[in-house]
Amino acid sequence: MADNDKAHDKQVDEVTGTETTGHSWDGIKELDTPLPRWWLTIFYGTIVFAIVYTILYPAWPLVNSATGGVLGWNSRTAIQEAMAEREAQNADLIEGIKTSSVSKVVADDSLRQYAIAAGRAAFKVNCVQCHGSGAEGGPGYPNLNDDDWLWGGTPEAIETTLMHGIRYVQDDETRISEMPAFGRDGILERAQIQDVAWYVRKLSGQSAEADAAARGEAIYADNCAACHGENGEGLQDLGAPALNDAIWLYGGTHADIVAQVTAPRHGVMPAWGDRLGETTVKELAVYVHSLGGGVSADEMAAAQ
Repeated sequence: MADNDKAHDKQVDEVTGTETTGHSWDGIKELDTPLPRWWLTIFYGTIVFAIVYTILYPAWPLVNSATGGVLGWNSRTAIQEAMAEREAQNADLIEGIKTSSVSKVVADDSLRQYAIAAGRAAFKVNCVQCHGSGAEGGPGYPNLNDDDWLWGGTPEAIETTLMHGIRYVQDDETRISEMPAFGRDGILERAQIQDVAWYVRKLSGQSAEADAAARGEAIYADNCAACHGENGEGLQDLGAPALNDAIWLYGGTHADIVAQVTAPRHGVMPAWGDRLGETTVKELAVYVHSLGGGVSADEMAAAQ
C-alpha cells in the first residue's frame, strides 16, 4: 500500500515535463531526471573494459602472486625484452668500450658519447648518495665538477680509483693514504697546530693572523711539506690535497683546519670493480671526466 501511495505521489513537472520522484521537502519536489545517454554509454563501457582487461592481463592480487591473464603478458618481461633489444642495438658500442682502454674510449666520439650516457645512469644509481645528484659533493665527499683531484683527474686515474677504491683495502692498487694525527698522537703541541692552521689559511689566500702564520711556516716546512708540497700544491701520488686553493674537503675555517690536523678524518670509497664490472667502471670514469675536471681530451691528445 505504501509503494502505491509513493507511486501515486509522482507527478509530471509542468515546466520541464520531467516526472518527479514523489519526494517533497517543504513543497519542493525532486525531479527524476534520467542520466544522459552519453554518460551511461561511457559508464557501461568502462565496466565492459574492466572485465575484458582483468581477463586478458594481470589484475587480481592473490596470496603469493596475482592472476596472470590469458595473454601471459607482464611488465617485467616487457622491460627485459626492451632492454635486450636496446643492448643488441648497442652491442658494437658496448663491445668497443669493453675491449678499449678508457683513453681510447675518450678519444672516440661515438664511444665517448655512449659511455657518458651509460655512465650518467650508473652514477645516479651508485654514486649520488655520496657525491650528490649533480656531483657537487659535500663535507667529506669530493666535488667531481672541479679540477682539484686527490689522486689525479685523468680518465685512467679516475678508472683506477673507481676500480680499486680508496682505503677500501682490496689489492695492491687500492688508493691508501694516512695523514698523521699531529695532535692526538702528540706530534705537535696545541699552539703549534694553531699556528700551522693559520699558515695553511694564508697559503689558500684567506685571511690569517700574521704572527701566527709566520710561526706556522716553519712548522709546516718540517711536518707538512713532504706530502702537501712546499707551496701547498699537493701531491697526487700520495693522495695529499692541495692547500693553496679555496677547495676544502672538510672545511677551510681555522677551526676546521685545526680539527683536521689534530685528528684527521679519512674517507673511504668502495672498490667498484667487482660490483659493477670493468665496462661500467670505464663508462663511469668517462662520465666523471666529462663533468669538467681533470685533463681534457685535447690535452690528452697533445700529451700523446
